[in-house]
Amino acid sequence: MGVLSAIKTSVGKHSASHTATHIVPRKVKFDWSHTPLEWIPGSPFASHFINEINTILPAGEFWFCRLYNKALPLITDDKLREDVQMFIRQEAMHARAHGSAIAEYLQSHNIDTERNTKIMDWLFDEALADAPLGVNVPKFLEKRWLIIRLGLIATIEHMTCVLGNYVLENKAWDKAGADPVLLDLLRWHGAEEVEHRSVAFDLYQHLGGDYLSRYYLSLVAVPMILGLWVDGAAHIMSQDEQYKSKKPSVFKPWVWLQWAKESKTGHLPHPLWLIAQQVSYFSPWYNPVTEGSTEDALAYLATSPAAKRATEMAAKPVAEAVAAS
Repeated sequence: MGVLSAIKTSVGKHSASHTATHIVPRKVKFDWSHTPLEWIPGSPFASHFINEINTILPAGEFWFCRLYNKALPLITDDKLREDVQMFIRQEAMHARAHGSAIAEYLQSHNIDTERNTKIMDWLFDEALADAPLGVNVPKFLEKRWLIIRLGLIATIEHMTCVLGNYVLENKAWDKAGADPVLLDLLRWHGAEEVEHRSVAFDLYQHLGGDYLSRYYLSLVAVPMILGLWVDGAAHIMSQDEQYKSKKPSVFKPWVWLQWAKESKTGHLPHPLWLIAQQVSYFSPWYNPVTEGSTEDALAYLATSPAAKRATEMAAKPVAEAVAAS
């Protein structure tokens, strides 16, 4: 039985959902007390570059949650509504987990994160708010503004699925002796991105998102993500004595060239490779189901230290109640 046939059998022939499984939120926690700032030994550039993800994600993922809560009353498909509810819970946990990495990890190493998080707060709380930059959207355009932003999320979620596959498959970090806690954060998050990879696109289409919009939304989202990533990473690097004299900046070619060079070690995806992964999203027949393996994602989540602890903690009250009865 093919993947699409299995989904039709599982969720119903006419369902708007392409998620065959029931998405599971996992309430994870990470102990950052022993994680070094250079968490990939011998690769300070890649370590800083990936550490910047922690300052990018919390504001954006809480924004996802706010918009999806706004969209919930508009969903007419029961399975998709359940998917969206579980997506919200997973994304909120992602935001909290990366937020803890800011407070308990980066800041404990004396990294100033305020400048980077303020940029993200401005982007998601003001520029992409219900009233963008304080300007009220006319009533007749409110749904269209919601769908445009849901389309941005669908585009971003395609890229996070690509990155999710990358972190699940990347063994170069293990060979380098990378910190296991930060690796687990990346892989737990990446696995859940693969697990719920269809939800954002399903919702966008269900509420009337059109094919042509994928192009202009991608032209906005992809450069925005890459630019914010490099800009934030450069700010973190500027606090490292190894890079301070170079005055790292998103506008300095050496940062981009070094990113491409570091990709040869397997510690970072090449920027052009990331852009190339967007091509499938432009296909009229695009379906996120074909962009990853739920089985592989769930296989990692079954072994993830943080996810296993979360499962055990969730089961503990039930076990105690059964024992007491």
